[in-house]
Amino acid sequence: MELRRDILDKLKAWKDSAYRKPLVIKGARQVGKTWIMREFGRKYFEHTAYFNFDDNEALCREFENTKDPKRLIPILSLYTEVPILPGKTLIVFDEVQQCNKALNSLKYFCEDAPEYHIMAAGSLLGVTLSRGDSFPVGKVEFLNMYPVTFKEFLYDSDAKLYEWIDSINRIEPLPEIVLERLNEEYRRYAICGGIPAAVVAMLTDQGTERVETEQRNVLQAYAMDFSKHAPVNEVPRISAVWESIPTQLSRENRKFLFKLVKPGARAREYESSLQWLQAAGLITKVTCSTYPGLPLSAYDDITAFKIYMFDSGLLRTMAGLPPEVIWTESPLYREFKGALAENSVLQQLLPQLDVAPRYWTSSGKAEVDFIIQNRLEIVPLEVKAASNTSGQSLSVYIKNYQPEKSVILSTQNMNRKGNVLHIPIALASWLTQILSLR
Repeated sequence: MELRRDILDKLKAWKDSAYRKPLVIKGARQVGKTWIMREFGRKYFEHTAYFNFDDNEALCREFENTKDPKRLIPILSLYTEVPILPGKTLIVFDEVQQCNKALNSLKYFCEDAPEYHIMAAGSLLGVTLSRGDSFPVGKVEFLNMYPVTFKEFLYDSDAKLYEWIDSINRIEPLPEIVLERLNEEYRRYAICGGIPAAVVAMLTDQGTERVETEQRNVLQAYAMDFSKHAPVNEVPRISAVWESIPTQLSRENRKFLFKLVKPGARAREYESSLQWLQAAGLITKVTCSTYPGLPLSAYDDITAFKIYMFDSGLLRTMAGLPPEVIWTESPLYREFKGALAENSVLQQLLPQLDVAPRYWTSSGKAEVDFIIQNRLEIVPLEVKAASNTSGQSLSVYIKNYQPEKSVILSTQNMNRKGNVLHIPIALASWLTQILSLR
């Protein structure tokens, strides 16, 4: 089936921009970068000239001889059956990390051939970019691609419910039937997460066993990437950090501890491994903020942070939690249920925000799960996996800083209590839209 991806709207805006530069799409492996580029070309261009550098060494060698677009275009035309025409053809460089000179050629397309629409992507491209090898700084635009959000999932799962939710224009309780159906769909999403193959398996009723097969295949591919693409001496440390994530998140305060990676481990031994996983798009680092001021980045405590996986469905499978656990109220699952809820909320927040979320703590006595910078507002968010909305830590934050708005995400219905907004956790994908309501 064909999934609806909101990123298409951003790609359309890029296509129509008078100030367009070559576009680089970043994102973890298996989030659908290749598919979205081909789909975008199919929908908005007469032709798509697709070039894959992973399986064509001859193509890579062409960039050894020239980076001049006027010479490259005739050469590239020999590698495709479609005409390469300004304004009518989308040029796609896929797996471009395999050919650094092709990546560098984007600079010359920007300077000397802006009439062409060209975009690039690739598996572990973020790792290549982090090395800074002859990268065309200032000559390209970047666009992050994330896993399928619950908003996108709901559009394909229950279009009528999606339209109802997307048209919310005030903060008031949802009809019971809407809340019930919404929470049911969110539980289904919690099982599959946002990896497109797993989402399709869920939406086409292939069963949770097939969903988990797709997730395990992706996790295995990532493990193979460590050995194939990471520096040899880093592979054991990268694997150790990656495998420690469920353990890290099972703790009450979720703060990342190097000793949980390996007894006696020190930060300097594993910092580069964390950076590699970040660059690969596989983890999200949430730093502790010492003060909720603008900009948030000015108040980071870089020594304290949490690590979440980029996809909550993969986290569930990696942790060995069976799908049935999503519906359970077992006390044995209570702590990790909160971690899984936080991971899923973070996954919904990232596509909406220009500034990465932080978390806040007060001398270890109170801790707010996330604080976000929404334009000129700093908004604290507490995530509750069930209906409990006590929010004691949030009360400490409110007493200290008197924010205009605070948010508690839970399974309860939507309402407003003073300056505190109670929002169903399933609506995290619509959070910035809801925050704009009066």
